[in-house]
Amino acid sequence: MLGYVIKRIFYMIPTLFGLSLIAFMIIQLPPGDYVTSMIASMQDSGANVDPRQIERLREIYGFNDPIWVQYFKWITGILLRGDFGYSFEWNRPVADLIWERMGSTLAISVASLLFVWAVALPIGIYSAVRRHSVGDYVFTFIGFIGLAVPNFILALSLMYLSYRYFGQSVGGLFSPQYVEAPWSWGKFVDLLNHLWIPIIVIGTSGTAAMIRVLRANLSDELHKPYVITARAKGLPEYKVVLKYPVRIALNPFVSAIGWVLPDLVSGVTITAIVLNLPTAGPLLLRALISQDMYLAGSFILLMGVLTLIGMLVSDLLLALLDPRIRFT
Repeated sequence: MLGYVIKRIFYMIPTLFGLSLIAFMIIQLPPGDYVTSMIASMQDSGANVDPRQIERLREIYGFNDPIWVQYFKWITGILLRGDFGYSFEWNRPVADLIWERMGSTLAISVASLLFVWAVALPIGIYSAVRRHSVGDYVFTFIGFIGLAVPNFILALSLMYLSYRYFGQSVGGLFSPQYVEAPWSWGKFVDLLNHLWIPIIVIGTSGTAAMIRVLRANLSDELHKPYVITARAKGLPEYKVVLKYPVRIALNPFVSAIGWVLPDLVSGVTITAIVLNLPTAGPLLLRALISQDMYLAGSFILLMGVLTLIGMLVSDLLLALLDPRIRFT
């Protein structure tokens, strides 16, 4: 197993190099740059722009350098100093902007993932074992609603209910009196009171999809010969279902880690904007709109790195979960 992990990490090195090139190229594709966007904004507000000032800004920000020089400065800064560059719009180091958003992003994403697993697992097993029962039809109907309703509509509805019936301040993760307050038990409880809305909103569509996948996979496993043989030998029904069929049907849950980790960075951007959540998604969107190249490129690179890490973790867990898989 150790040799397999080392080999996978070794293969990740050229992939990461390619990802860094792609990330930098993507942010360079739109016409213009941050200075162009800033000049357009100044002209829209009626301000006069001095051509000498434009040239000086391009020289300061390094936009006059060839693309390969800009890439070399960026990637060497990351590798040698852990420096992801400087955000032109925020006038702050990119690393500071990224890490200050990762705490709330991580909390919301992990809590949403646990919500998806906790709800989808028992319902999916029940729907597969009790196919075409009243409960199966009810859960299927609710699941279709969860897939069909847009997240931002659900977010607005829950915000209204929270304010109308619970008197809770809506938007953000804290009440106004706790936003700048130091951490305390009261602030933690206030966080929990606000956290349930983004958890339900972000987790609803994923829960509905997981229920359908688990129901389909487990339904196929329950009709295979090894299950029929185990039932014929008098094995208790809960062992017949939980021993191997559920274990194999859980593969989609584990394989989902590959795309869950990138979501820690991008998040559900529209939902985060509606709920005013201090996550990474809105920051990435704003960086792309303003062409803040180092901030946007660092986010894209970080999503690629997390995708590779997620795929590695997913493969290791799948091998441990499914006895048919061997490390090679």
